[in-house]
Amino acid sequence: MGQVSTAPAEITRPASDEETFVVPEPDVPWITLVHNDPVNLMSYVTYVFQSYFGYSKEKATKLMMDVHQKGRAVVSTGSREEMERDVQAMHGYGLWATLQQDRK
Repeated sequence: MGQVSTAPAEITRPASDEETFVVPEPDVPWITLVHNDPVNLMSYVTYVFQSYFGYSKEKATKLMMDVHQKGRAVVSTGSREEMERDVQAMHGYGLWATLQQDRK
């Protein structure tokens, strides 16, 4: 009977020019977008922006009008973790919010 090798088998992986890994750019900030919806009153959206973000009534009203007229507005920028927290908070208030990397 032949001997059984206990040496680990060499694992080879064929090289592929088609492999592409998408890695988020670390220097690009993330943004929180609030989207328009047919449910929430404009006064409520303004209130949420004031109470959660601490925006002035004027800034909160401008952002609310962008949401209403343009369909969405960037309400905060920062790290991915911060924006995930802000999106969750907006969901907690019943607003439709998403995050994405800022691609200016």
